[in-house]
Amino acid sequence: MANWLEHSVQVEVDASIDLVWGLWSDLEQMPRWMKWIDSVKVLEDDPELSRWKLTTGGLEFSWLSRVNKLIPKQIIQWESVDGLPNRGAVRFYDRKEGTSIVKLTVAYAIPGIIGKLMDDLFLGRAVESTIQADLERFREYALKVKSEV
Repeated sequence: MANWLEHSVQVEVDASIDLVWGLWSDLEQMPRWMKWIDSVKVLEDDPELSRWKLTTGGLEFSWLSRVNKLIPKQIIQWESVDGLPNRGAVRFYDRKEGTSIVKLTVAYAIPGIIGKLMDDLFLGRAVESTIQADLERFREYALKVKSEV
């Protein structure tokens, strides 16, 4: 039996919702700002599916993920269908003054035996600080793209 851990972080981006959505919804670009993500490949025969590869601390994980809810400029929600059990959503909020909020919620399963061996508080802090840093890198990336447009 697995224990699910969930984390939510957000960042304000001084860029339009159109730009923010356009960058984030191109899943294959995620390794540009997500530290642990090595690659994302959207499957040609089913664009709702994508193959993800994550590397951290010498460990490598992969999974197949399905987008199960997509509302342009509002939400991308996913769930893994094989490999590393995870699910989550990224939500977008248009602040109308050319500013956007990006909120990322990620949940992942820790197998019971591993969960007992690990300090969940330490793991949770590490994951949360990493995804917060990912969102801050996304903000910097979006601002760079905005300045080039």
